[in-house]
Amino acid sequence: MQLTSFTDYGLRALMYLAMLPPGELTSITVVTEKYGVSRHHMVKIIHRMSQVGYVEAVRGKNGGIRLGKPATSIVVGDVIRALEPLQVVNCGTDNCHITPACRLKSAIANALDAFLAEMDKHTLHDMVSGNDDLHRLLIPVRPA
Repeated sequence: MQLTSFTDYGLRALMYLAMLPPGELTSITVVTEKYGVSRHHMVKIIHRMSQVGYVEAVRGKNGGIRLGKPATSIVVGDVIRALEPLQVVNCGTDNCHITPACRLKSAIANALDAFLAEMDKHTLHDMVSGNDDLHRLLIPVRPA
């Protein structure tokens, strides 16, 4: 299964936000620069994640974005369900004349269920906690 870039960068943005000290704000621009993705694309991703509660957007002069809930309560499978269009194939009878006899649809559904069941075993915290290599890549040490 291949995730869309929307979901991929959504997960990456959440990992970056989870690496920040609790409550610290950052900007969409910073996240965009970390991953080399277009600002327009990241704005759409952050907007969607704020709609579902994974990101909190703070308005105003000192505003920014941060995690909307603790990383321990953000389940990777739930994030994928919220961001990813999970229809792998279009099996409607208008699109495929073999739909009534096809077994591929159920095999794909089973594979998708297994994928999501695995992703449900992992939280955002699991992805970043104790991951010093990731921390060095995303949050370089600031000179004193």
